[in-house]
Amino acid sequence: MEVRWRLAKNATANLVRGGTAGVVAIFLPAVLVRHMDKMEYAVWVLVLQVAAYSSYLDFGLQTAVGRYVAIANERHDTHQRDSVFSTALVGLSIASLIAVLLLVGVACATGILFPKVPVSLLPSMRGALLIVGSSIALGLPSSAWSGVFIGMQRNELIAAVMGSSKLISAIALIVAALHGASIVTMAVIVAMVNLASYGSLYLMVRYFSETRFRLELVQKSMARELFNYCFSLMIWSFSTLLITGLDLLFVGHFDLEALVPYALATSLVTFIAGVQTAVFGAMMPHAAVLHARGDAVALGNMVISTTRLAVTLLSLTGLPLLIYSSSVFRIWVGHQYVSQGHMLLVVLMAANIIRLTGTPYSIVLVASGQQKLVTLSPLLEGLTNLLASIVLGVRYGAGGVAAGTLIGGVVGMLGHVIYNMPRTHKEVTFGIGTFLISGFCIPALTGIPLIALLIYPFKGTSPPPQAFALACGLTLVLVAGNLSRSEIRKHTST
Repeated sequence: MEVRWRLAKNATANLVRGGTAGVVAIFLPAVLVRHMDKMEYAVWVLVLQVAAYSSYLDFGLQTAVGRYVAIANERHDTHQRDSVFSTALVGLSIASLIAVLLLVGVACATGILFPKVPVSLLPSMRGALLIVGSSIALGLPSSAWSGVFIGMQRNELIAAVMGSSKLISAIALIVAALHGASIVTMAVIVAMVNLASYGSLYLMVRYFSETRFRLELVQKSMARELFNYCFSLMIWSFSTLLITGLDLLFVGHFDLEALVPYALATSLVTFIAGVQTAVFGAMMPHAAVLHARGDAVALGNMVISTTRLAVTLLSLTGLPLLIYSSSVFRIWVGHQYVSQGHMLLVVLMAANIIRLTGTPYSIVLVASGQQKLVTLSPLLEGLTNLLASIVLGVRYGAGGVAAGTLIGGVVGMLGHVIYNMPRTHKEVTFGIGTFLISGFCIPALTGIPLIALLIYPFKGTSPPPQAFALACGLTLVLVAGNLSRSEIRKHTST
């Protein structure tokens, strides 16, 4: 009961944090796109996207700190806990300096990277990029502080800091946009809030945790251990960059006029993905503890049950958005982006529903340290996504880039089933057939009433409210029946 309560608490905290980010991702663009020039907003989107690349130099150390702190706390090993934290903090500080240097180079090359950006906007684009990017780069050490709270299973503390900072930043940006502020001014606002959030995390580690930085515990042996653990995470991170981090850049390069509707569609997809990651991210500390106990069967059962919930959650959140994609865009940002935006949303949402189905399995792999066995499939997915997006983007613009993402998602899911799961069976034990049937197919079938309504958006219309209400009711009945069946089977087997 205590474990379930802790998981529920952390999932709720993550959901609040992810929900806050999602609300910001929904409402902020709706305001900015109405009060900024279209090209200026497109440049702002590119600034945020390029600046966010600094966070990839985290190298998976936040995840590593969370895992090792959880295991060290389970074993009451304060020496290992502080050694992991101290070594990771030094590594992240070095990465922070590297990120700033790389940003300077990218800022100098903006005209080459984005030749369709008006020359008059390039100076402000460079300035905004350096300001926002540097603030993100300087925050890399705070990943270690967040990792401490993840390992302690005190996700609510991270949620409080990051959620409030997102809201404050969004409110300040809205005020700035309403007063016609430049993108450089908006960049300063984002940077100031970022720096304040890092300071808050530092103070919270000091007052709510016994973990301490000690220079004498920064050890080469621990650095090697962290590198060995994080190397595969680096590959995963690089693959994620290829999958989700370059789309906007490709659209900005190939089809700048379509960047705004593409970015808006991406915001909605990010909201769904954020909810999914927030809910299931709470599994990691408990999964790490199960692995430390050597309970491979329990880890496998966790994958099946959480995948079942993941598919159900994706059906209930993603399908209604697909069904009313045109109406959502019209109400959200106005008529001018409906024609391009709603079809981009359909393709991107379909791609991410496929990809996000594997989220629970991926989290368990990282928690159990098995990600090192499955580096090939993420690379294959990322490279497939990259090549398909480039080839199709050159020919079809933004629609081609979105199609490349869908192709990559299919390859990634096939990689899980065909390559990853057999390789990790020893440490995360479950039947692939059970995963496909109980974890994926049956939960997906509960969404058939809603899936049937997808014919409407492809015809360019929306279903009658009565039909949608009936489909939702039938889906909820099927979902409740499936979850009840799963609980009965679990209690019967025990």
